[in-house]
Amino acid sequence: MTAIYFTTDLDANALLARDPFALLVGLTLHQQVSTEKAFEGPYVLEQRLGGELDPTGIADMDPDALEAVFRQKPALHRFPANMAKRVQAVARHLVETRDGDTSRLWADASTGEELMENLANIPGFGEYKARVTIGVLAKHYAARPDGYEAYLPDWPSVVDIDEPEDLAELKVRKKAWKASS
Repeated sequence: MTAIYFTTDLDANALLARDPFALLVGLTLHQQVSTEKAFEGPYVLEQRLGGELDPTGIADMDPDALEAVFRQKPALHRFPANMAKRVQAVARHLVETRDGDTSRLWADASTGEELMENLANIPGFGEYKARVTIGVLAKHYAARPDGYEAYLPDWPSVVDIDEPEDLAELKVRKKAWKASS
């Protein structure tokens, strides 16, 4: 695994690098908030849950209790109720399809097409998010089944962040890319 610099918080980055479920939670939260906010979310959630970020525990949690955790100030996302439901749906999906083992999303895939299908079947993930996830997994978790390259994103994304200073550069590149699209 390689270092991840999706936030300015070293502890949050370390969690993303060592815990694939934390990374998946960050990718789930990565919409309509800054990259930093989305990827700090798993670390904050882990702290609020008593130091454990476990798919089975989140899947089994009372939905109202999980929403309350997301709503604690500062809220984990600008849409805390919706994101609590999405994260819980992702956790339930992992429990039901992979026995709660996030790494099986790529370990069970022998081809890029299978990996793409595994990721696209995650609640709230579509093609865009699945392709970004493939890029992040290939770079940081060495998840590279045959043919994965065909599914790598061809637009500026968190996949392009290699160093802490790349975070600011990504914002500039995304803005220019959107303006030209």
